[in-house]
Amino acid sequence: MPSSTIANIRAQVRELSDPRVAEHSQRFFKTGPGEYGEGDTFIGIRVPALRRLAQQHRGASLRVAERLLQSPIHEERLLALFVLVKRYERGNPTARKEVFDLYRRNMRFVNNWDLVDSSAHKIIGDFLRNRSRRLLRRLAKSNVLWERRIAIISTMAYINDGEFGDTLEIAKELLRDEEDLIHKAVGWMLREVGNRDRKVEEAFLKKHYKVMPRTMLRYAIEKLPKTKRRRFLAGTL
Repeated sequence: MPSSTIANIRAQVRELSDPRVAEHSQRFFKTGPGEYGEGDTFIGIRVPALRRLAQQHRGASLRVAERLLQSPIHEERLLALFVLVKRYERGNPTARKEVFDLYRRNMRFVNNWDLVDSSAHKIIGDFLRNRSRRLLRRLAKSNVLWERRIAIISTMAYINDGEFGDTLEIAKELLRDEEDLIHKAVGWMLREVGNRDRKVEEAFLKKHYKVMPRTMLRYAIEKLPKTKRRRFLAGTL
């Protein structure tokens, strides 16, 4: 197994880079002026390759993972999160708290939807499973788009357990959010609720669908029967 020093990992990252993939990623992740990923830097590594690299360096120290997470290069931040998730999943309670604390103090670097979606529920959500979840309520009220997305995506940890209260409460908080990426995330989580208990999802939707952004509603009702989807979209329920 290769040495998990920061220099060695970064050398491997550079070897995997592809300018053509980087060009596509810059467009796909909206890195232009005024876009949600403005200023982010991609060097062009596909996710499966990063996951394989994370597996090779699953024993990397927290210091190395933190330095990667603070990188201006998007793929290095994503690699760091893959490593941290692995470290969290196989760690004892002390190790898990260390990962959680590192994530919290570096949350400003978890700043695109793929970074959030690959880590929030697996670290933040899971760590708070048997603890106070006030942090999620604070994040849901944040002025930072990515913190609000972390709040709602973290609740996937509880949806998987058949526990929907946090998802529904945060979804309600975000009903009038102005960001499309929040609309999609909330709709996705509501759909996941419905995948486990359609009655719970439909009760929430019937109460709020008339004020929900259209994208949020479309994501939420994606798995419902066609006739019911039409009625929701037509506002006739």
